[in-house]
Amino acid sequence: MKPLRPSRRAVLLAGGGLILGGAAGPLPARRTYAAVTPPRVYTRAEWSARPSSSPITVLATPPDHIVVHHTASGNTTDYSLLQAGRLSHWIQDLHMDTNGWSDAGQQLTISRGGYVLEGRDKSLTAINNGQLAVGAQTADQNSHTIGIENEGIYVTQNTTTMLFDSLVRTCAWLCVAYGLDPYASIVGHRDYVTTTQCPGDVLYARLPELRDRTDALLNA
Repeated sequence: MKPLRPSRRAVLLAGGGLILGGAAGPLPARRTYAAVTPPRVYTRAEWSARPSSSPITVLATPPDHIVVHHTASGNTTDYSLLQAGRLSHWIQDLHMDTNGWSDAGQQLTISRGGYVLEGRDKSLTAINNGQLAVGAQTADQNSHTIGIENEGIYVTQNTTTMLFDSLVRTCAWLCVAYGLDPYASIVGHRDYVTTTQCPGDVLYARLPELRDRTDALLNA
């Protein structure tokens, strides 16, 4: 018997967010699902990532929240795999050369064409082993969260259908890998960091839909 999840009214707020404050509250017990078809994730080797400047920490403990971001880059109409690779290079260069981080901060990236790419080093192996490659995507919360960067800026414009469909499948895959309830675990960056507009008002308002569609896929 599956444990009861908290009611949607209890966990969801205006705009689709959760009350998190500075740290995550207690979550329901880890859940068990039948396998779902995972997204095709392009590895760092496939998009020719730079090596990280220092070793990446991998924790045996799984994350308890999936954090949805937008890249705040242009809403390109180039939906190709080539553009997805360019995006990953741009993010990695920004995070390493401008922010001074050891690597790309997020574990996964989704392009506007719907391509899913590995971000931070060791992320894909860690997910497949129920572990967490510690990122730099949510300040002070990186030891228990996994981040997805979605290409574009969604303050006033919507995502592409391809991107959002891939985001649903990616979230379902992560929920299976980590035993997470989508209603309790899928959050926006601004739920932890109130000074950011990330992931944009439009994408943030779609988080309830993201949770619903992820749950439906998990229970199909």
